[in-house]
Amino acid sequence: MERLQKIIANNGYCSRRKAEELIEKGKVSVNGEIVTNLGTKANVSDTIIVEGNKLEYPNKEYILFYKPRGIVSTTNDEKGRKTVVDLIETENRLYPVGRLDYDTSGLLLLTNDGELTNLLIHPKNEIQKQYIAKIDTAVNPQIVKKLSSGVIIDGKKTKADRVKIKKLDRRKNKTIVEIVIHEGKYHQVKRMFEEIGYNVESLKRERFAFLDLKGLNSGEYRHLTTKEVKILYSLAKK
Repeated sequence: MERLQKIIANNGYCSRRKAEELIEKGKVSVNGEIVTNLGTKANVSDTIIVEGNKLEYPNKEYILFYKPRGIVSTTNDEKGRKTVVDLIETENRLYPVGRLDYDTSGLLLLTNDGELTNLLIHPKNEIQKQYIAKIDTAVNPQIVKKLSSGVIIDGKKTKADRVKIKKLDRRKNKTIVEIVIHEGKYHQVKRMFEEIGYNVESLKRERFAFLDLKGLNSGEYRHLTTKEVKILYSLAKK
């Protein structure tokens, strides 16, 4: 027996927070009875209906996608913009593991495995993400120390796990910076640079945990291997 919101989230229907909202709004029933108590527990063998949809348990699918710029990291968009799931052929209902901004490119995972998603996005599990940021000016090398020591975002200190200046071109007034973080705050990398006085011109995620974009072009994707999925679980539960 598990909490109902966990079963719904692990099924891949939606996030746990969204599942809690649906329960409180009376949009979830178990064996024909509407449930509104977040403490309610159920079993996967129970008949669980969410927003009129019976929970099914499809085969798990795991996709590594090279997200282009100009695509939103959601399953649908109220503005009618193209989403990441529009570019993937599958019969499963997949969800992004975290998000990349509309104008950010790079590695994005999608899956219907809610348990793995929750493990990977929780800050306490410290899953690293590596980004390449193009700064529209020649930066002071002291940014390495500042970002590594931490800056304040939303009243809390957040810091990079690693920072490296890849290229500093004073003639063209451009800088390329590699930055590794394990949190997932809203616009985190851009806001970290903004806090120390720099604007990120473009941003690309090149690595998620041990996974990279090798062999993929922008807009392409591949399925993770069974071994890769096991390693992700192992890293997240360590």
